[in-house]
Amino acid sequence: MSREILISRRSIIASGLALSASTFIPTARAAAPIKVAGVHGSPVENAWNSVLHKALQDAAAEGAIEYVFSEGVSGTDYPRAMREYAEQGAKLVIGETFPVEKQAREVAVDYPETAFVMGSSGQQSGDNFGVFGTWNFDGAYLAGMLAGKMTKSNVVGSVGAMPIPEVNMLINAFAAGVKAVNPDAKHLVTFIGTFFDPPKAREAGLAQIDAGADILFGERIGTADAAKERGIKSIGSLVDYTPRYPETVFANALWNFRPILNAAIADVAAGKPTGRDYTAYGLMKEGGSDILYVKGTAPADAEAAMEAKRAEIKAGTFEVPKVMDEPK
Repeated sequence: MSREILISRRSIIASGLALSASTFIPTARAAAPIKVAGVHGSPVENAWNSVLHKALQDAAAEGAIEYVFSEGVSGTDYPRAMREYAEQGAKLVIGETFPVEKQAREVAVDYPETAFVMGSSGQQSGDNFGVFGTWNFDGAYLAGMLAGKMTKSNVVGSVGAMPIPEVNMLINAFAAGVKAVNPDAKHLVTFIGTFFDPPKAREAGLAQIDAGADILFGERIGTADAAKERGIKSIGSLVDYTPRYPETVFANALWNFRPILNAAIADVAAGKPTGRDYTAYGLMKEGGSDILYVKGTAPADAEAAMEAKRAEIKAGTFEVPKVMDEPK
């Protein structure tokens, strides 16, 4: 049986992206490209960082920005890296401040002419410290609906980085999707304590499989390796893992950073304050996230129910619960 990827999911995201990009780029090209710095706490191959990195690279290739970056920046070095890019004339700094929320805001106060838009569990601060969340939880919920109908052992597992609000929300949404269609299913959760350690994520996945899980949700890279090794199915997060694991990953809760980036660059170009929450640009109903899945892997009725719920999310008639408490 052929494995048909639902390309329409990609085109939906792409069309939303094209719209937001087209509204920005003419203004941006009228002036010199804005210098944008990326400060990546993990290697850019890490799923989350790779999404940011690709969006920034694409914007640079289009001539909208000049992009410089550092990767694998430790928490202790992070404020220093932010300061250095501000000193070097970056007008916008993109990154993540989960382990250094207080220190990052102190940097922003010291450099009021530089905009900082960071992945954060906190709130925006002042006129130049904006935040965004990685809210691909809608796709995680929908993937959970498929998993709940596919599991034969009635046990599914999730491997996450650490129990910060955004990771919790994503895993809780997946679990809620499973429970919506299979209330009796058991959900195992393991946190590996870091954002990038594929071998550790693999070991956590193997332990969950040994405990009975026959479908894994991989919030972290490495989870699908465990699933592949044991011949079970897995779900990816943020990026499309299906090409890398064609017989293992059947669904992905995608997230696209470009709409958020476009909004931030537009604000900088217009001289507007960037001390705002940009999260909404990444929501499914705004075209910033979606589900991509291999049609025919889940039962037909499960796919139909999932698609119906997806339409409700897009229409705003159903909201996936935002539960940021640590999953138990």
